[in-house]
Amino acid sequence: MNNSDRLVELLIEAFWETLHIVSVAGLWTLLGGLLLGTVLYVTSKTGPKPIAVVNAPLGLIVNIGRSAPFVLLMVAVVPLTRLITGTSIGTEAAIVPLTVASIPFFARLVEGALLEVQPGLIEAARSMGASTPGLVWRVVLPEATPGLIRGFTVTLVAVVSYSAMAGIVGGGGLGDLAYRYGYQRFETEYMIWPLVILVVLVQLFQILGDRCARTLDRR
Repeated sequence: MNNSDRLVELLIEAFWETLHIVSVAGLWTLLGGLLLGTVLYVTSKTGPKPIAVVNAPLGLIVNIGRSAPFVLLMVAVVPLTRLITGTSIGTEAAIVPLTVASIPFFARLVEGALLEVQPGLIEAARSMGASTPGLVWRVVLPEATPGLIRGFTVTLVAVVSYSAMAGIVGGGGLGDLAYRYGYQRFETEYMIWPLVILVVLVQLFQILGDRCARTLDRR
């Protein structure tokens, strides 16, 4: 097998590993961030049901999660990673710190998108007797959908970036390939092509997210 064939084979394998990591971490981030962000919105001072004793601790946890450098966070959650996956290296192990890092990031974007819903719509729903769950589910979330999609797109781009960083510490994927072959062995093509693929992947996510948001925007 010549060097070009070897490069293509490794790129394909690393690409699917990265796609797997980003897809699974992105799904858990979507679910966890949407739930956490909605709770932050509902319990905030301007939310439908302000509860300071719930909002303040959750807000603190989210702020800590957002401010922690990802490399340090990967080390900090190693016990949790081992508990869930049985190992601290590899593609499956990389999903855990990626999810832990991304959920707080997306939760704040969710909270911001929900807070942008026009107060008039909320008051109209309340005047018709809507409960807090019904208000959130039938009014706030549908109205905020374009903003939520844009927020998730930004988060997914961040997950792609984090996945490359995870590769440097044995997380697999394109970042791992670029580090092991491109950096450690000084083979430039192994550094350039993973970078190109990651840039293209980010652009595809951004274009798809923007298009979905525009399609669902009712304004």
